[in-house]
Amino acid sequence: MQSLNQEKAILEKSVIDWKHLHQKVEDALVLLSMALELEDEDSFTEVKSEEKEIIKIYESLELKSFLSGETDSNGAYISINSGAGGTEACDWAGMLLRMYKRYADKNGFKVEVMSVTSGEEAGVKSVTLSISGPYAYGYLKAETGVHRLVRISPFDSSARRHTSFASVFAWPEVDDSIDIEIKEEEIRVDTYRASGAGGQHINTTDSAVRITHLPTNVVVQCQNQRSQHANKDKALKMLKAALYEREVERRNAEKNELNSEKKANEWGSQIRSYVLHPYQMVKDHRTNHEVSKPDTVLDGDLSSLIETYLKHSKEMMNE
Repeated sequence: MQSLNQEKAILEKSVIDWKHLHQKVEDALVLLSMALELEDEDSFTEVKSEEKEIIKIYESLELKSFLSGETDSNGAYISINSGAGGTEACDWAGMLLRMYKRYADKNGFKVEVMSVTSGEEAGVKSVTLSISGPYAYGYLKAETGVHRLVRISPFDSSARRHTSFASVFAWPEVDDSIDIEIKEEEIRVDTYRASGAGGQHINTTDSAVRITHLPTNVVVQCQNQRSQHANKDKALKMLKAALYEREVERRNAEKNELNSEKKANEWGSQIRSYVLHPYQMVKDHRTNHEVSKPDTVLDGDLSSLIETYLKHSKEMMNE
């Protein structure tokens, strides 16, 4: 029932969006007819403004048409891990954490920090987020891969240029309608004391939970709930989602279809570069799409990068 209600809500929203677009076009045509009849310059200006809004709505609907995968409409988990480089890499992972939080805020998604290991001086060594909302995974799957930062280091007294790396992996949240069997004897459950910046749910007991799936060596952890039991329940849900994504990738590989772009997280195989010095640019190496204002991207404006990637992926699948 929960799955059907979610699908119903998504379909209703699509119908509402389509009706809104249709009404905007109808209103603009009436306004254009009046502007032509009266030769009214102000009305022409208003029509041009309406045209921009119509194009924006149309492009948003077109983009959603690319999200037809079985789990594209689901929420997402996203993990960020700093690369080699100590404080520099941890600070970069922390910048990415802020970027995805801001992206979620801008798009009306709910964010929970499931687990975090802070850097010794700045940033984070690793963090896992739960991002809830319609099509969160469909959009955020574009972020899986290695992200590279080039900048003048704020931690270098000689003000030298540094390159830092962090890996990002997104996988879909799955519900109980997807049957993933997890046998008790195939998992190892470890408890530990939560670390991080604190907060109302971080305490001094060993309530944080780490679960290792022994056959696949997939590891998930959760520390943001009030009790060890609640953290275990959340971690098992994350594990189920991770194993589901692994199975989908295996099936896709067997069919020789386009894989989910989860490339090996080897330094040098970056999907995107963020250059702050000697020039300013963000470049996605999969699509060659460039953004000249990295500050806006790091502030959560990922729309053009994600949209270009989704269109590029759709074109590749149709070839």
